[in-house]
Amino acid sequence: MSGVTPLSRRRLLLQFGGAAGLALLAGCRQGAKPPKLLAAAETLPSRWRKALPSPWQFLPLKPEDSLTLEGKAERESVDLIALTDGWLTSFPQDLLQPVQTAPLHSQLDQTAAQFLQLQGATRAAQLLPVAVSPWVMVFRGGDRWRSTSVDGWEVLLDSALTGQVVLPQSPRLVIELADRMTATDALERLRRQVLTYDDRQGINWLLKDKARVLVTPLQRCMTLLRRDPRLSAILPNSGAPLHWTLLVRPADTREPLPQAWVETAWSLPMLSRLVASGWRPPLRSLDLPQLRAGLPSRWRDLLLPPLDVWSSCWSLSPLTQQQRDSLSQRWRASAP
Repeated sequence: MSGVTPLSRRRLLLQFGGAAGLALLAGCRQGAKPPKLLAAAETLPSRWRKALPSPWQFLPLKPEDSLTLEGKAERESVDLIALTDGWLTSFPQDLLQPVQTAPLHSQLDQTAAQFLQLQGATRAAQLLPVAVSPWVMVFRGGDRWRSTSVDGWEVLLDSALTGQVVLPQSPRLVIELADRMTATDALERLRRQVLTYDDRQGINWLLKDKARVLVTPLQRCMTLLRRDPRLSAILPNSGAPLHWTLLVRPADTREPLPQAWVETAWSLPMLSRLVASGWRPPLRSLDLPQLRAGLPSRWRDLLLPPLDVWSSCWSLSPLTQQQRDSLSQRWRASAP
């Protein structure tokens, strides 16, 4: 090194130090855990889930998992959770943080705005509604009930359907449906119609000819409706409860929500494919005439209902403890 001047020596040390620093930063990036998105298997359309950008990883909650959604979220230290509004009570406000997605929230339509308003300001800031789907009645060989079911949910009380109705495992939703019926004893009568309460395997009761009608979100049954000509779905003209798909951020994550990924689902060409699967983005800019024109006529009014029908659909509001106690009492009193 006798031929190296002090200035050259200093430059060499600086260059070496800079290279070492860059290598250290690269090593930190490689050693960092990739951000994780957790969701139950049926919550997100597979087409959109597969578009999740790198380095994000998808972590499914499988039916055979012993953990609940909130339990797995805590154990795995996830950065984003996709869930439906029925899961919200499992995530107290102190377990979540604001989603911080103002550019996406500004695109939401009136239906989404009304849903968020029901939640209260603090909770609303923690939620990004990404899709909505109505609950529908799926019949096996249901021509006999088509005209009646179009009018309303009271068709579920038909004596010919006794013991052949599959309802969701949600007393709240069952009571909501009964309260939309005109019969004064609708809840008691509806519960006498039930074969079973089953969210996960409900469609199998239809396919095995054990049940005649299933109540389920449209997004969960569209694939089978296309494949099996024995099945038909009805969204009553009187409206239906709405089933929301939401994104939330756990309180301890620093990872921002991947907004460009959401924009992918809300933009063509993926938008039209998701709508065709029963998964409707709640957007003000939704071009309904164009999207309806691209749908088979058989499914058009089901996937994108006329405005009067869609306006009759409703979101379930959060319950106070007093309201929960009252509903629990009604449920117990209505048992067959």
